Amino acid sequence: MTPDSAAAGARFARLVEIMSRLRAPDGCPWDREQTFASIKPYLLEETYEVLDAIDARDWPELAAELGDLMLQSVFFAQMAAEEGRFDISDSLDAIHSKLVRRHPHVFADGAARTPGEVKQRWDEIKKEEKASQGRDTRQLLAGVSRAAPALVEAQQLTARAATAGFDWDNPDQVLEKLHEELGELAEARRGAPQDELENEIGDLLFVLVNLARFLKVDAEQALRRTNAKFRKRFGYLERKLAEEGKSPQEATLGEMEALWQEAKQHD
Repeated sequence: MTPDSAAAGARFARLVEIMSRLRAPDGCPWDREQTFASIKPYLLEETYEVLDAIDARDWPELAAELGDLMLQSVFFAQMAAEEGRFDISDSLDAIHSKLVRRHPHVFADGAARTPGEVKQRWDEIKKEEKASQGRDTRQLLAGVSRAAPALVEAQQLTARAATAGFDWDNPDQVLEKLHEELGELAEARRGAPQDELENEIGDLLFVLVNLARFLKVDAEQALRRTNAKFRKRFGYLERKLAEEGKSPQEATLGEMEALWQEAKQHD
């Protein structure tokens, strides 16, 4: 399927018009009262719904969820336009320029033959852009968002630090560190205060994220996949118990474990 850029452009323009109408004085009361702060949670919610649709390979749902995600961008841009800060055209110009600038091997005379070389050149250009804007590029971790999900932040932090050589040499060393952290957690359980237990759990999770990075696994997506698997298996367990007129609260642990194993076999 080849996208029709003219048709897509017309539809996007229509979305911008609809958002403007909703925010007009005689538009929707709910839309008109929203602020940058109040809309933020919806942006995050829509992002995760897009990820859910991708994980499920539900293409009609993904098409709809991408529309919802685009709406959030248009909503923010509309509010900015009302305050005279920028409009959606500025956002589109910014991403157009960035994509062309950071792909010199496509749009200019640059050379990049592998995905790795493309990524390296992208990072170099990004660093040059920050320097030209007077932004401090010496602090490697400054560009990692503190607002990202914790697993994402941890993976990005360690990946950045690794570019400076602050890293293990191989996954076996990370596994050794994992066992070390497990030992420290076991020791903390013998009477350490709650904040110390929290610290040890955090250290353990941080090492697991590093192990995922070494194995080229996205920690956030891996956990989301396991969450989905747990939902599916527990749902199977509940349905089977319901067929017997029981709820999980009324079943024994042995009964639930047997059904859990059945659910695994169905997977």
